[in-house]
Amino acid sequence: MGKFMVAGFVQYETIVKVEEFPVPYRQFESSRDLIYTDMGGTGFDEAMALRWLGNDVDFMSMVARNMSNRQIAAYLHINNVDLKTDYVLPTLDGMPTSVVLYCKGQKQTFEDVKDIRTAEYDYDLFESQIKDKDMVLISNCNFCRPLIGLAQKYNKPLAVNVRSMRAEKIEQKKDFLSAADILYISDDDLDSDPYDCINECREKYNPQIMVMGIGARGVILYTREDNSVLEYKSVKTNEVVNTVGAGNALFSAFLHYYVKTGDAKESIKNALLFASYKIGFVGTTNGFMTEEQIEQWKKLIWQ
Repeated sequence: MGKFMVAGFVQYETIVKVEEFPVPYRQFESSRDLIYTDMGGTGFDEAMALRWLGNDVDFMSMVARNMSNRQIAAYLHINNVDLKTDYVLPTLDGMPTSVVLYCKGQKQTFEDVKDIRTAEYDYDLFESQIKDKDMVLISNCNFCRPLIGLAQKYNKPLAVNVRSMRAEKIEQKKDFLSAADILYISDDDLDSDPYDCINECREKYNPQIMVMGIGARGVILYTREDNSVLEYKSVKTNEVVNTVGAGNALFSAFLHYYVKTGDAKESIKNALLFASYKIGFVGTTNGFMTEEQIEQWKKLIWQ
């Protein structure tokens, strides 16, 4: 069992199934299984996945002042996940919220993160909890920035889910990109070819490992140790229902196995299985496989 610190968003998320983009105007739409609302957010998704896989996880985040940790704890209890909520602080003016319109693998996201971009997390709490961790996983949001220095201070490997690498956003992410030992990037809105992006990141930021999600094609894995860039095709364990949150699931599973084994190439295979099953469910924290299930599928596909 690995010891992880995860810092990132927790928010209300609503996923709406639509027929096409752009969405045609209708005054009223009523249909079964049209709208799904639950807890989500990149950090929360990752913490849930890592805990599901058996890790010890400290999840560091912030919620609205009028939201009780008991509400999150009740959600976790219903979903049979005993993730600690001790470090989710009620400090925000409002609860971050997102709405995702989803259609056949494409999505359009509307997000209101309230004041989380300017709110500061308790630095002493970060420092007290980081000391015994095997891995620190953060999103590139402002309140996570102090963990860059703390990870370096305590010599902890730092994984960063930067997701978007749009050119106009790179400047505000440079410190995260430069500090990361392991990077996750999605090709969702890349301005360049995925391989060009990986080569540019390799030259500029020199991470040990890069994982790039390339949608239905699968994933690209770069490892500095042997200077390899390998593409792994996606696998099928489930019918695709909704791909929202697939990248968070994949990266979490990769880190779980990498901490456990130190083998990036085997870890990415397991992560592909984990993500492929997850996309058979709606909701970013639904549809996680156990290690035992992953081993069963692995034997079917690769052995």
